[in-house]
Amino acid sequence: MRLKDKVIIVTGGTKGIGRTIALAAAAEGAKVVIGGRDAEGGRTFVEEVKQNTPGDGMFVKGDLTSVDCCRELVEETVRKYGKLDGLVNYAGTVLSMAPITETTEEQFDSIMSINFKSAFFVTKYAVKVMQENGGGSIINMGSMHAYGGEIDRTAYACSKGAMYTLYKHIAKNYAKDLIRCNWITIGWVATPGELALRKEQGVGEDWLNEVGSNYFPMGRLQTPEDYTDSALFLLGDGSSQVTGTEIFVTGGFMF
Repeated sequence: MRLKDKVIIVTGGTKGIGRTIALAAAAEGAKVVIGGRDAEGGRTFVEEVKQNTPGDGMFVKGDLTSVDCCRELVEETVRKYGKLDGLVNYAGTVLSMAPITETTEEQFDSIMSINFKSAFFVTKYAVKVMQENGGGSIINMGSMHAYGGEIDRTAYACSKGAMYTLYKHIAKNYAKDLIRCNWITIGWVATPGELALRKEQGVGEDWLNEVGSNYFPMGRLQTPEDYTDSALFLLGDGSSQVTGTEIFVTGGFMF
């Protein structure tokens, strides 16, 4: 019950790593709010929380590329639970793979809106509430691509680089308000989005696992469950003096 009665928002919490972290937080006693467009995924998440955890759950439907929806996600959370203690910025997409020489304006705008704009404005409204609460914890779920990126992920890499700067900015400028911000570097995970992207390329999960076993020093791809303990630590009181920190969950891979 490390997070008993804490109120936490997880963007992108209907699937993948976000959903795993959201359920783990509820299992530790948190009241967890997820936001996004997948109403069915939101409904099943809330049902699972209520049936299988001591915490509570709520889904707020909305497109987080809209600033109004970002504001509403935070406002609905405070309206129901009265406060906000934590935020996990996970919502994001790769969408397509393209080098800078082939990236279209439409691809760039879409990736930056989903990956960075949503995180920026949810964080904006979360910080305002946390200032009134007397503090809180924000986690930006990052990527190895933020440190430069592969040649075929230019826009994605830039969106994650912007999230990296945002996390550093919050950690530096809002520690005085007892608002902490940290970064977890995601390695390579066979999330639903990753599997869909690879399916378009004609390969499946077996191929991913084979490549991962050769790519990562620790011999395998990461799983969503690999990130939960790091996230729970950063959301809990045991990390009250931890801010501006990067945690690499990348199977030993480093840039």
